[in-house]
Amino acid sequence: MQCPKCREIELSDLELGDDLTSYHCEKCEGDWLSGERYQAWQSSQDKPSIVNTSLKLDSNFTPSETDNRAALCPECRRYLSRVKIPVGTPFYLERCPDCNGFWCDRQEWEILRQLALHTSLEYVFTSDWQHKVRDQQHSVSERQALIQKLGKELAEEVFVLGDKLAESDNGDFAVAYLARQVTDIPES
Repeated sequence: MQCPKCREIELSDLELGDDLTSYHCEKCEGDWLSGERYQAWQSSQDKPSIVNTSLKLDSNFTPSETDNRAALCPECRRYLSRVKIPVGTPFYLERCPDCNGFWCDRQEWEILRQLALHTSLEYVFTSDWQHKVRDQQHSVSERQALIQKLGKELAEEVFVLGDKLAESDNGDFAVAYLARQVTDIPES
């Protein structure tokens, strides 16, 4: 079996840990997780009831130079589909739509483990997961914008008040009141 990125390099077995073996490329350091091997391994793992969408990474990860290359499945020669993993420096996880194998470029398996996504790789290809990640990213951006506009201290007070109002059955009345107070400020 040949590397889908280097194309001329033969893949060899490599133990990734926890009794999972990949087909590894010595040149680009990528790993092919055959669908059969991955599914057998996955069935023996504890899968989280909720798959992580809070993609915080404490690492100086730099995606492989091969990350942007299109690739063919090393087993069935179909084009691999890709999904963006939007960490600090995003990367693409690739999957064969036929045999359900996954390609991880250099260091991506370790990052997926750190993000607690490694036992649910098929789920990151769903629109549900991608939508949740976009919503999470939007929320983070919105909070950062509020901190820039109001300053950290006032923004933190707004976040605390927002959480309290969200828990209240009548929080919408308070939001309407605040909206009127802010928009009805008399001109000086």
